[in-house]
Amino acid sequence: MSATLDKIDHDNYNDDYVRGILRKTRVIAMVGASPNWNRPSYFAMKYLQQKGYRVIPVNPKEAGNEILGEKVYASLSDIPVKVDMVDCFRASAAIPPITDEAIKIGAKVLWLQLGVRNDDAAAKAEAAGLQVVMNRCPKIEFGRLSREIGWMGVNTRVINSKRQSRI
Repeated sequence: MSATLDKIDHDNYNDDYVRGILRKTRVIAMVGASPNWNRPSYFAMKYLQQKGYRVIPVNPKEAGNEILGEKVYASLSDIPVKVDMVDCFRASAAIPPITDEAIKIGAKVLWLQLGVRNDDAAAKAEAAGLQVVMNRCPKIEFGRLSREIGWMGVNTRVINSKRQSRI
């Protein structure tokens, strides 16, 4: 399935679509990356680095510092290397200007984290030639598609600490 030929169903992504994105991505700009070890963005960044991706943190409050060995930048435009994917740990309302900047820097993918969806921004990104994933985590998708998390019985695309009732 090609984003340019077929309309993407943002409620149900084809595994080949997501797998294709993860395979061709090398450099990820993580907008909203946190230096706090207990934040989801920190876990995701660390995991993706361990899988061979270069993850560049973007966080204006931390600009100039380092997170997991990578210099933090204030904006996508400040990153001095080509970025393949923009991974957003920001609220849905904050996505439009990030989308504009992702288009401006020539990113190929706009990825919105779990709980983040902005259909207007997605349409704009797709019209500019970007592939878009919303309400998903690349860390979880990588683990699911590589069957790393399948052996634990976690292949539902939902992580929940509530105990399942026995049927």
